[in-house]
Amino acid sequence: MPALGIAAEPCGGVRHEADIVVIGGGAAGAGAMRTLADAGRDVLLLEAGDRLGGRAHTVHVAGLPLDLGAGWLHSAPKNPWVAIAEARGFTVDRSRPRWGEQWRALGFSPEEQNAAWSAFAAFMEAMRTPPSSDRATDLIPVDSEWSPYLDALSGFINGVPMREMSVTDWLAYDEASVNTDWRVAEGYGALVASHAAGLPIALATPVTGIDGSGKQLRIETPRGAIGANAAIVTVSTNVLASGAIRLPGHDAILHAASELPLGLADKLFFTLDDGEEIDANAHLLGNPRSATTGTYTLRAFGRPVVECMLGGEGARALEREGLDGAAAFALGELCGLLGSNWRRKLRFVAGSAWGRADHILGGYSHALPGKADARHVLSTPIDPRIRFAGEACSHGEFSTVHGAYNTGVAAAQALLG
Repeated sequence: MPALGIAAEPCGGVRHEADIVVIGGGAAGAGAMRTLADAGRDVLLLEAGDRLGGRAHTVHVAGLPLDLGAGWLHSAPKNPWVAIAEARGFTVDRSRPRWGEQWRALGFSPEEQNAAWSAFAAFMEAMRTPPSSDRATDLIPVDSEWSPYLDALSGFINGVPMREMSVTDWLAYDEASVNTDWRVAEGYGALVASHAAGLPIALATPVTGIDGSGKQLRIETPRGAIGANAAIVTVSTNVLASGAIRLPGHDAILHAASELPLGLADKLFFTLDDGEEIDANAHLLGNPRSATTGTYTLRAFGRPVVECMLGGEGARALEREGLDGAAAFALGELCGLLGSNWRRKLRFVAGSAWGRADHILGGYSHALPGKADARHVLSTPIDPRIRFAGEACSHGEFSTVHGAYNTGVAAAQALLG
């Protein structure tokens, strides 16, 4: 695996001045830092947690790199992380995802699959004319037998059920996306973290306030105040809306953040014994008639592992159960489809619960019905010295790592310009 080479400030102290401070070490922060550093600017990144990557997080279990957060290079032909990955020695796996297939039609007959996908296609076509409510669920026929299925898909795509989703926002994403998705064999989270390699970083340094009343910005942290001429804030909308960072004069920004809350998309991983008869990257949907279900990739990358994703209603319900409860649910769905003998073949080894993640508090953003314009508000600076970036600031590539990266680079370029 490529070496990260991350340079972090020692825990005992942190610099007290920098030209530009970047707040948050996810994809937007890494993109902003690299852009500013390459331009020769004096920069410092402050990350509240103990690692880089944000909602892209790779862990290593049983010799396997597992992405607990973002895992797909969405819109791959235009995704800048593809070139970054190849330049840094990472392996881009161009195998196509198989989300539209049900392995051996287990629990989901070909006729049912066709009917369900037809319902989704009809919904996507109906989005071209948003309802006055701008609420996605209002485009679904009231007697549709596939409403739970569509809610499950919305959970996987948007992190929330249809009733909480803006049609205008979803349509903007659909129009901006390219239907080609690849993966990073060594982990998307590892790739994002590597992009900040060798740059000045202070981990475990949450920002609690930004005072812009003086000539210099005063950035407050538990480890002391830092003076800066400019700052790029890349924390999540749920963190902004929580008031964790005091931002006098930025009420419009904070209100916009509250209209772009984070949905939930969690992952569970199981190691797999004696599963060689399964095709690499085979796919199963747990229960097509329930909004609370998992989507499963069997033998991801051809490895002895099963990856489960829970979104929306399912993720909410199972975060309340904790990781052990979520794993038991997923194991029950898998064994219900594959057979009870599979219980001895599967061992739960890792999982995420992003709603419980300190300093992040959720998955990725969605606009509430009627609130898609909040993305423009969030990305428009009130004080020219303070820029906001992150996936929620993107008008069409929100909820993606490349969308976050692009906004970080754009914020840095704006300060340079």
